[in-house]
Amino acid sequence: MSLPPPIDQTPAWRALAAHATATRNRHMREQFAKDPARFDKLSFRCGNLLLDLSRQRIDDETVELLLDLARAADVEGWRDRMLRGEPINTTENRAALHTALRLPAGGNLTVDGTDIAALVHGELQRMGEIIAAVREGTWRGITEKPFKSVVAMGIGGSDLGPRMALEALTADQLPGIDIHFVSNVDGTDIARTLAKCEAETTLFVIASKTFTTQETMTNAETARSWLQEKLGPGIIDWPRHFLGLSANTGVPGKFGIRPEQVLQFWDWVGGRYSLWSAIGFPIALGIGMDKFREMLDGAHAMDRHFATTPLNENLPVLMALAGVWNVNFLGSPALAVLPYDQGLSKLAPYLQQADMESNGKGVDRWGRPLGYATGPIVFGEPGTNGQHAFYQLLHQGPEVIACDFIAPLKSRYPIGRHHDMLLANVFAQAEALMRGRTRAEAEAELRAAGADDATVAQLAPHKVFPGNWPSTTILLPQVDPYHLGMLIALYEHKIFVQGAIWSVNSFDQWGVELGKQLAKPILEELTDASIQHPHDSATSGLIALARSQPRS
Repeated sequence: MSLPPPIDQTPAWRALAAHATATRNRHMREQFAKDPARFDKLSFRCGNLLLDLSRQRIDDETVELLLDLARAADVEGWRDRMLRGEPINTTENRAALHTALRLPAGGNLTVDGTDIAALVHGELQRMGEIIAAVREGTWRGITEKPFKSVVAMGIGGSDLGPRMALEALTADQLPGIDIHFVSNVDGTDIARTLAKCEAETTLFVIASKTFTTQETMTNAETARSWLQEKLGPGIIDWPRHFLGLSANTGVPGKFGIRPEQVLQFWDWVGGRYSLWSAIGFPIALGIGMDKFREMLDGAHAMDRHFATTPLNENLPVLMALAGVWNVNFLGSPALAVLPYDQGLSKLAPYLQQADMESNGKGVDRWGRPLGYATGPIVFGEPGTNGQHAFYQLLHQGPEVIACDFIAPLKSRYPIGRHHDMLLANVFAQAEALMRGRTRAEAEAELRAAGADDATVAQLAPHKVFPGNWPSTTILLPQVDPYHLGMLIALYEHKIFVQGAIWSVNSFDQWGVELGKQLAKPILEELTDASIQHPHDSATSGLIALARSQPRS
């Protein structure tokens, strides 16, 4: 079978490159002035979630050319193959069926003779029963005291998603149980967390797809040792304090966790897409199963929109195309994720993994080297904090950095004028990045303030803003479980569409493997001075220095 040409060698790509050259000096403030209906034409809705692309450096022609690129990359075909459960993760021969985790009860999806929807809802039922047992006190620790603390242990997708969602949904959290997270293998992380807990009333939730993840299992072993130390080394019923979350359900038993205390997810659930599965146990424990199901419903609503809406009105597709335009044709190296909601403080780190681990690849899905960028550097901070940190670079730095502004129209914590001030800031920042300030406007402002000619000449260059910086604005009614589900699914599908256009496998992550492999022999050398492996001189020197220092 002959392979398709690389996407950057297609007529659709070349047409966009020519269009970018022809429109490079066009300023958005002129486009807004010429077209009063620009916002209406370039803002789109899914339910009551708004996606405003009017401050992207695009026009009608740009959108049509980008849609041609999506068709050339067969975005609709790849979408449909994913949703059917075909093994689109070709390097691991797996499906990518995180959308199945959001199917409503009675949903219909059968893959290779297996009723996927029935599997998912069966495990959701089990998760609800375990949560009820923990909250109602029928599952207790070995001294028969109810659990007051739950420590969730995982790393990567097993940690970032649940941590992000619980932080976002603080207003929905139920009282009675404190939920903590431990991810880093740095002992500081678990030591600080255990200092807040009592052994008799602590449940450990160990989340690992394989149950072999080095960082997670090291932390789990430390937790087990801590429990045995606090409750007495002779205790034999310590497994009552552990719950396992794994796709490899037989392995937790080797650690000592009983089969009835293991919740399953499946190998077609990628780690960074897994918060909808049993990995979401801490979320469901925190907000309750009914609210967790609302979150699944919100994500499913976006799934249906993505699956059925024409490309020219499809929010994930259009958002993805704007990102491809910025990265590949405007040369924008980064994306700032800027949520104007303190609860979304973990959203940028969550999307760092979702985006950069999915599409940060150097070869296409057939193993051919790529000649173009496959994604931005993702970073961010909640507004208005970020305005007093890195926005200076956004507004006047030399690089074009695209921005995603995210804001709820209603606060879950209404206090005085706080939310109006927050919205005023997010709207103003997007406007400022688009409009900028010309030299003439800067000089006029200084003169209006009474500055003399020398002061004007000195300060005016520093008060010029180039503007024409691209941004997207996403507005939600509020950050509740349903709309958080919609928002996360929007980004998931955006990332998938970009991967399809760039011809990469968005569902493997071989780039995390090499460092982990090299760490194993180094760990042997750090713990046993008689062992030596070949290294470059820098690595050997650092190992020798570390070995020479006392460990405590």
